[in-house]
Amino acid sequence: MKQPVAELNTERLRLRQWRPADRAPFAAMNADPEVMQFFPETMNEAQSQAMADHCEALIAERGWGFWALEQQQQKRFLGFVGLNIPNVMLPFQPCVEIGWRLRRDAWGNGYATEAARAVLEFGFDNLELEEIVAFTSVLNYRSQAVMERLGMERQEETFDHPSVPEGMPIREHCLYRLSAGQWHGR
Repeated sequence: MKQPVAELNTERLRLRQWRPADRAPFAAMNADPEVMQFFPETMNEAQSQAMADHCEALIAERGWGFWALEQQQQKRFLGFVGLNIPNVMLPFQPCVEIGWRLRRDAWGNGYATEAARAVLEFGFDNLELEEIVAFTSVLNYRSQAVMERLGMERQEETFDHPSVPEGMPIREHCLYRLSAGQWHGR
């Protein structure tokens, strides 16, 4: 049964269902080597379209997922932020992860943290999740800083991400966790 599509709003941002106009800036973002520095490779237009289709379909089905992120004032597509159930085998599954990817020209404005706070609130208050995780390459200090600003706790052990080929420096990942109790007690 399809769920109503959730839309989240913050002071500056809107997290919403994907639109056709998001596709070109999404493809440009995924083709940017700096944005994709901590992924095995950049994405071509077909791969970006497939990912956007997948995100849109999951939101239509569940009501939540990796939402398109838009700057409210200018209605400008900035990237995505949201929740996901990973589809690769990870050592800490089952889990729901929070994730984000923003255009390079949107970096440094606090958008990822602002949007992720709204997503965490939705996950804990609306979906009643017991825990939300986040993970990234141990070399991705920028995303780790966002995770720490959100109050997530880094776990001691690291893991090799199965989607990253052996030998790549970005294969080793760190895991952050946040429980509902921690969120509500902050």
